Amino acid sequence: MTVDFQFPKDFMRCVEFHGHICPGLSIGYRAAKAGLEHLHSNRAEDEELVAVVETDACGVDAIQVLTGCTFGKGNFVYKDHGKQAFTLLDRSSGQGIRFCMRREGFAPQGRHQELLGRVMQGQATEEERQEFFVLHQQASKQVLDMPLDELFSIQTGEFQLPDKARIDSSLCCEICGEPTMQSKLLQAQGRLLCRECVQENE
Repeated sequence: MTVDFQFPKDFMRCVEFHGHICPGLSIGYRAAKAGLEHLHSNRAEDEELVAVVETDACGVDAIQVLTGCTFGKGNFVYKDHGKQAFTLLDRSSGQGIRFCMRREGFAPQGRHQELLGRVMQGQATEEERQEFFVLHQQASKQVLDMPLDELFSIQTGEFQLPDKARIDSSLCCEICGEPTMQSKLLQAQGRLLCRECVQENE
């Protein structure tokens, strides 16, 4: 069982960053490509674009690679909603586009789903792992080829923009003594504490 197709070069850049080919990466790739096209934008050099992601799954790596939105630049916002949802925003226009995967958009099925479970549980034989690898690539290609509106529900228009990245001075937490961004310190027990120390001393 082999694959007889090639993936786009920019998708393979995402694979190089992510580490492997998978349908989740393909989902993020589709959102990133379509978002950049809709906004008539290139990869962000600074904060001209903002990405808001509502999952910490594979697709966010493709968002970072293609859009140039990263945690380090402060234009990559993670919301822990557990949704395959990705929003791209243009700071200059205030316009944005949100992609949320449809319920029927994509899910492993049949043998692919069966092997996924066995691989994740460490129970797959080498032959099963090879079969899964091929099915996983085929599913990834399927996501790349799907009509966009079958994969995602799409919203466009003006969105509220998050604040720009802050460069803030640090103060030491009064328990652990570690330098912490001043705006991230919390007033607790009459002291300025980092969030970790607040949680540990509740």
